[in-house]
This record gives sequence, structure tokens and C-alpha cells, in this order.
Amino acid sequence: QVQLVESGGGLVQAGGSLRLSCVASRSTFTINYIGWYRQAPGKQRELVATVSSGGTTNYADSVQGRFIISRDNAKNSVYLQMNSLKLEDTAVYFCNARVRRALSTSWADYWGQGTQVTVSS
Repeated sequence: QVQLVESGGGLVQAGGSLRLSCVASRSTFTINYIGWYRQAPGKQRELVATVSSGGTTNYADSVQGRFIISRDNAKNSVYLQMNSLKLEDTAVYFCNARVRRALSTSWADYWGQGTQVTVSS
């Protein structure tokens, strides 16, 4: 079981920056993948960025070069530094943890409650 709490959302001007934080109830070292998804009004939830326990990162094409994901295992935290924000980045951002079940090829997913990011012109 993993509990996740996000923070850092808010209102920001286009071109500005924002940093999101997610604190997990267990060490991120034990979480196979942890990262961020977002859901904009009228759209499906989509992957933004993830980082594996081994440090491998993955970004959506739409945020590549603008967003940076990082983790701090000592603080059980993962962060999303968002730069050069665009109107299309407006969404609810959710922290996600994916943990592989023991002796299994299946995954267990855990989600935070979400934090709103609104980008204005």
C-alpha cells in the first residue's frame, strides 16, 4: 500500500514556472515507478513524467524539454519542475506510484488526490 499526497499547484502566467511535490508513505526506493499524470477538462488522463527506482525517466512528448522530474528517496518524495508553462498545461495533476506485485508480472497502482495547475495568458 502506498499513500500519496500532492502539493504545489496554483495559478501561474504562461511562460512561468511551478514545482509540484508528492510525498509517499513509503520509501520511493521501493516504488518501481513514481511520477505524474494529468487530466485536463474534457480529456483523458495522460502520462506527464515518471521515474523508475533505477533512475530512468520518461516524459510525454508535450512536456519534453520543459518539465523535469526528480526524486528524493530520503524524503519519500518526487517533484515535478514545470518551466515555460503553456495554456495547454492546465489540468489536475496526479501523483502515481506503480509497484510490482511479489512473484508476479502484474502491477498495483496508487494515486494521490490531485492538485490543480492553471496557466493563464
